[in-house]
Amino acid sequence: MKNNDQNRMRISFDLDEVLFVHPSTHKIEPPPPFPFDHIFKERLRYGAPDLINSLQKLGYEVWIYTSSFRTERYIKFYFLLYKVRFDGIVNAMRHLKEVQGTRKDILPQKLPSRYRISLHIDDEDIVCSLGRQYGYSTYQLDADDDNWKEKIIHRADQIRKQFDS
Repeated sequence: MKNNDQNRMRISFDLDEVLFVHPSTHKIEPPPPFPFDHIFKERLRYGAPDLINSLQKLGYEVWIYTSSFRTERYIKFYFLLYKVRFDGIVNAMRHLKEVQGTRKDILPQKLPSRYRISLHIDDEDIVCSLGRQYGYSTYQLDADDDNWKEKIIHRADQIRKQFDS
């Protein structure tokens, strides 16, 4: 896979416990300004806007892939408050419509390969363990880690090198 505009490598992030974290367990970005701090109760992991913008500057597409039912509009507006724009958003509604559809067999709650996502960052063991079976790589982020941004960029670069060779 060559890195041109039509075929850039896609990276997706889960929301809950990955980008949205609890202030008692993780360092967070400053809350949105009033009155948005009352509309948007979630708090953003410290460094997330910088990481997402850095990945995009490095030539990656960055998506959200969440099993949450938050609307695409809600997600877009929240992240615009931090000057972040995503290349794509898959929420539970879109996943159910486009991935699960009318199939009788139950598919996993996330299927990043369906959207040509090469690397998915999640906190859930089950989502990460299904990656090999369903054709996507994962990075499991489950703790407050001061080096999480560098580790994700390193993992993305490893995967991109595999595709480019």
